Amino acid sequence: MEKHTKFNLWYVSFALLGVLLLRDAWVLMREVEPLPYSQFMAELKANNVEEISIDASTIRGKLRKPLQDGSTRFVTTRVEADLARDLAQYDVRFTGVVQSSFLRNLLGWVLPAIIFFGIWMLLMGRLADKGGLGGSFMSIGKSKARIYVETGVKVSFDDVAGVDESKEELKEVVNFLKDPKVYGRLGARTPKGILLVGPPGTGKTLLARAVAGESGVPFFSISGSEFVEMFVGVGAARVRDLFEQARQKAPAIIFIDELDALGRARGAYVGGHDEKEQTLNQLLVEMDGFDPASGLVLLAATNRPEILDPALLRAGRFDRQILVDRPDKTGRMQILDVHMRGIKTAPDVEREKIAALTPGFSGADIANLVNEAALLATRNKHDAVGMDDFTGAIERIVAGLEKKNRLLNAQERKIVAYHEMGHALVAMSLPGSDAVHKVSIIPRGVGALGYTLQRPTEDRFLMTREELENKMAVLLGGRAAEHVVFGHLSTGAADDLAKVTDIARSMVTRYGMDKRLGHLAYEQERPSMLGLPQADIRPRGYSEMTAREIDCAVREIVDAAFARAVELLTTRRQLLETAARRLMEKETLGEEELAGLREAMPAAA
Repeated sequence: MEKHTKFNLWYVSFALLGVLLLRDAWVLMREVEPLPYSQFMAELKANNVEEISIDASTIRGKLRKPLQDGSTRFVTTRVEADLARDLAQYDVRFTGVVQSSFLRNLLGWVLPAIIFFGIWMLLMGRLADKGGLGGSFMSIGKSKARIYVETGVKVSFDDVAGVDESKEELKEVVNFLKDPKVYGRLGARTPKGILLVGPPGTGKTLLARAVAGESGVPFFSISGSEFVEMFVGVGAARVRDLFEQARQKAPAIIFIDELDALGRARGAYVGGHDEKEQTLNQLLVEMDGFDPASGLVLLAATNRPEILDPALLRAGRFDRQILVDRPDKTGRMQILDVHMRGIKTAPDVEREKIAALTPGFSGADIANLVNEAALLATRNKHDAVGMDDFTGAIERIVAGLEKKNRLLNAQERKIVAYHEMGHALVAMSLPGSDAVHKVSIIPRGVGALGYTLQRPTEDRFLMTREELENKMAVLLGGRAAEHVVFGHLSTGAADDLAKVTDIARSMVTRYGMDKRLGHLAYEQERPSMLGLPQADIRPRGYSEMTAREIDCAVREIVDAAFARAVELLTTRRQLLETAARRLMEKETLGEEELAGLREAMPAAA
């Protein structure tokens, strides 16, 4: 049983117990200790009865002097049929009472029921605030959007870095929301819907919040998955309620995160969910129904634009798409500046070097990197976060957790040392290769027994055939070192072989870099995990003979790269032996040790 369910049952149990106790207390307040009729007559004869009230079966009254227990109120059963003469004889005021059974039932049963219902409604209200089952049921057709008023969003464009082009695009929306009349003086209108597209962690949600913070308007934030429930029609009702709330607070921003959960193409998958399609239809209707001049702007974010329904992307709905891509080196430096504000850094920290070591990192990755570096510095009891802490955090993220307890035998340790130095020496020998930043034989992650960390000098978007061949030679440098020194091969190069094969096959089938096969694209770019599922089963567009030629060309390219790596290491055998022994002694070689090797390196042929 879930925790909040147990919490609900306890509250209901306490409420029932409270109602029962309240009813008993009510009865006790209305009742008094019964007095025997004989004692009543004795008190009457002693002239101790002040006043009474009589109904059909009981006599209730008040005594002039209290009884032994201190009570002055009494009740007794009426026995004598005619009391008027006796009462008048002793000068007692008396009245006749006709007791109402309806009033007794009302106070005895209806009132506790009303109290119980009130307690139940209070519990439902608290569960609704906590998002419990009761709250969901009571507000089943209401929008679950989190509403931030003008002062509720503290994010501005200064908090968003590395996506300057996207910010420029969104500044138009901010200007429109601030003053729709002035911005539309030439007849222009703001786009109805703006779709933020990009990989996870690049800052799409942060950008939307920054637009709300800059414009100072109410911000309605909701996830696409929150529209769909198990009950038919709930999603469409929530869409209507969301837009109705936004119209009442216009100008305002509606932000739908993870739009692909709601806007998946209709009919694209067998056994489609009719409730999702109804919700999407209602969203399309609402987008057609509001006037942009009213100051209502719809923002949405997704990392899977290829699966969205085409009706969502047509002009007049989400008619502007803004790409929020992974930042380049300059963007990563800007993001580092933002996230390093809250930590104490040492003087040796070079943000440019950190940015160079993190190609392909998104904004969320860099934020995680800064936090990991701060945690590592705290763990090591440093006074400030230094460059070594950032390097260790990068290794932790890229290569995995350091496993100092994984003990290798002497022969395995020697093979790993030569393997990693093979990578490093080939990289230092070839022109245009990324600079080697660090070499280590400390095991990390799941299967990495060692690693060579390279630092790109700049972000690259195009690569020539020669550069790709150099990259493959570096990847095969570890396997080549094992071949040159030990005369055999090991399983340590499995990941290197997979990367080399992928590069060589792409050169042949996608980039047209084989003379015999010509300038043809035999394969399209392989779909990622974010792509369409049916893209994986496309038929092959070439013959068996062509497939054999492709395999032969790929093998020749890989063999040539391996032969080149073997040649480079053979001519530098003495340097390889010296560097591998030093690596086995220290386990890790940094930039200073590697600089000495680089100076002793002969030029490549």
